[in-house]
Amino acid sequence: MEHKSLIVRRKSRQIMVGNVPVGGDAPITVQSMTNTETCDVAATVAQIKALEAVGADIVRVSVPSMEAAEAFGKIKKLVNVPLVADIHFDYKIALRVAELGVDCLRINPGNIGSDERVRAVVSAARDNNIPIRIGVNAGSLEKDLQKKYGEPTPAALVESALRHIDILDKLDFQEFKVSLKASEIFMTVAAYRLLASQIEQPLHLGITEAGGLRSGTVKSSIGLGMLLADGIGDTIRISLAADPVEEIKVGFDILKSLHLRSKGINLIACPSCSRQRFNVISVVNELEQRLEDVTEPLNVAVIGCVVNGPGEAREVDVGLAGGEPNLLYIDGKPDHKIGNEGMVDELERVIRHRIKIKQESSGASCVACPSAGK
Repeated sequence: MEHKSLIVRRKSRQIMVGNVPVGGDAPITVQSMTNTETCDVAATVAQIKALEAVGADIVRVSVPSMEAAEAFGKIKKLVNVPLVADIHFDYKIALRVAELGVDCLRINPGNIGSDERVRAVVSAARDNNIPIRIGVNAGSLEKDLQKKYGEPTPAALVESALRHIDILDKLDFQEFKVSLKASEIFMTVAAYRLLASQIEQPLHLGITEAGGLRSGTVKSSIGLGMLLADGIGDTIRISLAADPVEEIKVGFDILKSLHLRSKGINLIACPSCSRQRFNVISVVNELEQRLEDVTEPLNVAVIGCVVNGPGEAREVDVGLAGGEPNLLYIDGKPDHKIGNEGMVDELERVIRHRIKIKQESSGASCVACPSAGK
């Protein structure tokens, strides 16, 4: 029932973002960024908790001012997930959030001024065991690089990243990760491929400003899929003009599809046709909504007819094959008949019960199965 990934991951140096390992042999982490006003502590905490609830490994928070830095300190005390402070230009903000317990600094060393300021930030990061994320974006390349290359290119992105990396190298600071983002898929992919063989640090993947929920999901899936299939990438953020919670869901779905990570229900469903013996689309949509709280990995198939249904149902933990009657398979074997009426209720009951059994056998507490039947 469990599929192992055939992808050989790039070997990278492991860093720690709070208590979450990034790089090395650690699972690829999924992160998002809050879009609330950081100074609104209650709203930001609520959004972070919503991200925690769907499994976010890391959350980034914009800290544009010293007032926001003080709010960040309050937020940090009220959440469990590691927080990255997104800072541009003002090194004093970086020093303040370092005092307030930040788990990672997203700040480009070349953009914060004098050597003295850079040394101060790196010293604070070193003293507090805080890694740095270098983030290069095609939309904000240095003016001389824009002039040199004429337009953003993969080589320009990599040259910008290497400038920042060189600063940290000279200060003997190696606890950092790097992102090279553009909204153009092929530019982004080419840039990451260029840099991957030149440094040992972890790489943070993303297609920046990817678009809305549908179009952004497609672009991110293609771009990140190309890189992840190459073994490149240690942490990902899906940049969507949508609720940040959707970024986490899409991120995990991408990793699940490549067998790089198993979290929650892996739902296999047919697109439906005139052979279907029940309304596949409505069943799948309702089932997905009901099972959003599940974090335990489980493979489920919902197939509407007898042509492909039995074959798919035998290959998963819980499978439904449409027919006269519909037949439910558990662990690859026919278990019992299931009618169209109350179908979603019965599927949910069986799925949650299977999760409960898996958790009990592994000694885990059953937090996802309050309604499991016997």
